Amino acid sequence: MWAIFAGMKVRDILRLKGGALFTITPEDSLTQAARIMSEQDIGSLVVMSHQRVVGILTFREVIQAAVSNGGSIEGLSVYRSMDPGPLICTLETEMDEVRRMMLDRHARYLPVIERQQLQGVISFYDVAKAVVDSQNFENRMLKAYIRDWPEADGESAKPPAA
Repeated sequence: MWAIFAGMKVRDILRLKGGALFTITPEDSLTQAARIMSEQDIGSLVVMSHQRVVGILTFREVIQAAVSNGGSIEGLSVYRSMDPGPLICTLETEMDEVRRMMLDRHARYLPVIERQQLQGVISFYDVAKAVVDSQNFENRMLKAYIRDWPEADGESAKPPAA
């Protein structure tokens, strides 16, 4: 059932997902970061400094910062709240490996880096959608195969008598 998904790589997901990519710098405010995430309906921002990925900021970190700061993120910087050691993957990483990495570390977002350049972000949603799409495709192919089952000796194929 996983034959199609098993060969899928991160590059395949990014191709389907599109190229929208949102970043922020460590010096930016957490308020600004939260505003961008809310306006763009995204759950993470890749933190960039001097064209290098230096971290990731998700709504999880924003909420943790607010709780630690008495319910407010006012005056806090991205640097103080970001995850400075996010899991990363490459365009050639197999989707099975991405799933394992995400589950092992409870990561919802993985920056995709190729030759030290940010290529995109893979989310847990993207992985789940790829699994469902792959299963739906396989189901359609199996149903088409069964519908076109060859007839034996000119007779229609009948299920065995009970």
